[in-house]
Amino acid sequence: VQLVESGGGLVQAGGSLRLSCAASGFSIHYWAIGWFRQGPGKERERVACISNNDGNIYYGPFVKGRFTISSDTARNTVYLQMNGLELEDTAVYYCAGASLCYSVELMDYWGKGIDVSVSS
Repeated sequence: VQLVESGGGLVQAGGSLRLSCAASGFSIHYWAIGWFRQGPGKERERVACISNNDGNIYYGPFVKGRFTISSDTARNTVYLQMNGLELEDTAVYYCAGASLCYSVELMDYWGKGIDVSVSS
């Protein structure tokens, strides 16, 4: 089982990025995949999660309509489209998998993370 993030980088405030989480070793069709982030000096928090089992989608309260999570089961990949990026969105972003959209502690598999930096 492997999850690999891509698409991070440096962007100006107000800009956009699309993160990708490519899964291998299992089919995301039967799993929930979430995006989490950990900013400097902060705890890891859930950004968004999509449960391909039951179709539920969750967003963290700070998202405020700026981000969209989606999945492409044919490519076994989950995306996070981030628009209107703010300085506070600077963090290492991780994707993680589990049977449902659980909290940080209960997700089973994790990618290595990717940096997202937002500049003023």
